[in-house]
Order: sequence, then C-alpha cells, then structure tokens
Amino acid sequence: MILCALALMGAAAVALMMGLKPATSEGTGIFFSLRGTLIEAGPVSALINVAGILATGGIMLALNKVFSYVRSVTHLFVSAFFLLQVAHPSGLVSFNTGTLLCLVTALAIMPLFSSYQDRHSQRSIFLIFALIATGSMFHYGFLVLIPAFLLGFMNMGVFNLKGLLAMFFGLVTPFWIVLGLGIATPADFVMPQVDGVWNLAGKSRMTLVLASLTALLGIVLAVMNLMTIMNYRMQTRVYNAFFVFVLAALLIALCLDFGNVAIYLPLLGLMVAVQIAHVHTLRAMMQYRYVFILLFIAGCIGFFAINLKMS
Repeated sequence: MILCALALMGAAAVALMMGLKPATSEGTGIFFSLRGTLIEAGPVSALINVAGILATGGIMLALNKVFSYVRSVTHLFVSAFFLLQVAHPSGLVSFNTGTLLCLVTALAIMPLFSSYQDRHSQRSIFLIFALIATGSMFHYGFLVLIPAFLLGFMNMGVFNLKGLLAMFFGLVTPFWIVLGLGIATPADFVMPQVDGVWNLAGKSRMTLVLASLTALLGIVLAVMNLMTIMNYRMQTRVYNAFFVFVLAALLIALCLDFGNVAIYLPLLGLMVAVQIAHVHTLRAMMQYRYVFILLFIAGCIGFFAINLKMS
C-alpha cells in the first residue's frame, strides 16, 4: 500500500511535469458550475488532489477495521484504488470534482454503516442526503449517490416514515437555504445534459477504454464474489450490498452521462478496488492468484504510460 501511495504521488508529479491537461467535465450543477476542476491545475492543486485520494484510501481502510466488510485483514483494496487512479493521470494534476465525490462517499459510509438496524438514524439520513444535495448544486454527478444511499439505508433496515421524512428534508434544506438567502434564484436552474456513451464525438478513446475495462472488471468480480458473500452473516452482506448499489448506479450514470466520465472514474475505481480485495482474499488457497494482481498492476502502469505518450 505504501509503495502504491508513492507511485500515486510520483505519477501525479510526472503528469504535472509533462504538462498533462486536467480531466474536465462537460456538466454543471443545479445552480452553479464547477466544470470538473475545483482548483486550477498546478503543484498546489495536484498536491491537494493527491491528498484527497490518499485520505479516501485511509478512510476506507479505517472503515474496514471497524466494520470488516472485507473479512480478511488486507490493504489490497486501498492499493488497487491508488493504482486505478494512476491509470488516469489527467485526473491527478488538479483537485477535481471526481476526487471530491469519492471523498464525500467514503466519509458518508461511516454514518450509513453505523445505522445498521438502528431505528433512530434520522440524523445520519438527513446529514448524508443534505451533503449530496449540496454537492448536486455544483455538479449533477453527485446525484448518482441518491439511489445508492437510498437503497443502502433501506437495506440497513432503518428506512421507516421518519427516515423518509429525514431524506426529504435533507434533500430540500440546502436548496431552501440557498434560495432563501438569495445566493441563487429559480432562474439559475440548469437542466442536466444527456451525453451518453453512444455520442463519442470529441471524447478520449483511451478514457472510454479505461472506463469500459474498469466497469467490466467490477461486474465480473462482483458476480464472482456474490455467491461467497451471500454466505456471510447478514450485517456483512448488507455492507457489501451497498458497494454493489454504488457500482450499479455508476454504470448507469456512465452510460447516460459519459461526458462526465472523469467525475465518475475515481469512485468507480474505489468500488472495483473493494471487489478486487474480495476476489483475492476469498481465493487464498489458489496457487496463481497473484498472477491476476501482477496483470492488474501492469495494466494500470500501461494505461499511465499510454496516456502520457498521447498527451
């Protein structure tokens, strides 16, 4: 994990020195627009971005120690997450919405998992959906989290009438405040633009290949892990179901909103990394399981090199 973190920092430095342009987004938010890049590309922006990725990995590692969603003690999923970010170097040169979306998701998992079978989790529900609603004001990409967390709370067994009201007020309150204070007006409302995967004009083919292979890997590994995870105790199954919900929501979002692929790639990498950890630890007795990891590392480094060459 430490070596992969160093590789992440090194990749960001190389991408910055090579003058790689930051990955941008074609989307806007409900009232405001971030266009993907939060801070203009440069050493400070790249440093903050890498810190955000490292923080996301650290949070996921801490969560696993508390909730044991990957039952074996392993740092592999964090390492895989870092390597998948290396594979997309244009996402490393500036602090961007994709990294922020990933970090927000990791932070929101703690109150979600802590709410398991707790009928008094309305504060957690309100907080998470208010956070998502606030993010959606700046970029529509945050809306992908709504169905994932809705299904997540339902699966936790806490979604009653009070929970439904908490979700509703969580989604409404940020807009109420922004409109009430005059920060935005109804005239500022912007409809999302559908720019599906079928419209490839002006899109990076390498990004399409990376997103497609990452998504395919996530689907295959999730199916491979499903039957074994179904034999876990209920609480662990519920935790892991949430990662599948997020993965499914991201796949739909990528198909309907491919123009914002740079926003979804970091979070997609995080969800796939969890599946990689499962498939590796569940097959501890397989003699050649390390071949898959070596091929995975080679693939990420290959994508990094090709992206640099094409820049």
